[in-house]
Formats: sequence, structure tokens, C-alpha cells
Amino acid sequence: MTSRPDDPPPEPNSPDPHPATRPDAIDPTAPKPLPGAMAFVGMGTSVAATVGVGVLVGIWADGRLHTSPWLLLVGLVLGLAAAVATVVAQVRRFL
Repeated sequence: MTSRPDDPPPEPNSPDPHPATRPDAIDPTAPKPLPGAMAFVGMGTSVAATVGVGVLVGIWADGRLHTSPWLLLVGLVLGLAAAVATVVAQVRRFL
């Protein structure tokens, strides 16, 4: 498709609506935040939650079946295994 001589000239490029996101607008001397700080918080929370759930389920099962402390120990081991699996999965996202 060719343009005719009486066509208006093309509009100039519009300015960037977010100039701070351009790579040349970043100040290289500015201090950088700790990368992944929230990832570490999330990792710690998931470890605490998985171990806690395993322990609580073990305590509940021991109370119902009168097998104290064996199911507590089983719940603790399963919670730790789930915590390790969760941390490995989260770390793999960053590698």
C-alpha cells in the first residue's frame, strides 16, 4: 500500500506513559532493595504452616486413637517432609 501525496504525515511516536520503567531512567547509583525478601517471608510462612498442620493433625489423631506420642511424631515427620518439598518448589522458581 502506497501513500498518496495528499495524505497527512504519520503521527510522531507518542511519549512513554511510564518513563520511570525505561531502562535508561533507572538510577544506577540508587540503593537496590533486598531481592526476594518477600519470597523468604513466604518460604518461612509455608514451612511454619506445613509443620504446624502436621503436628496438629498428629496431636488430634493421638487424642482420638490414644496412641500418644506416636502419631504426633508421624505428623511431625510428614510436616517436615511437606515443608522441604514446598521450599524446594519455591526455590526452583528462582533458579
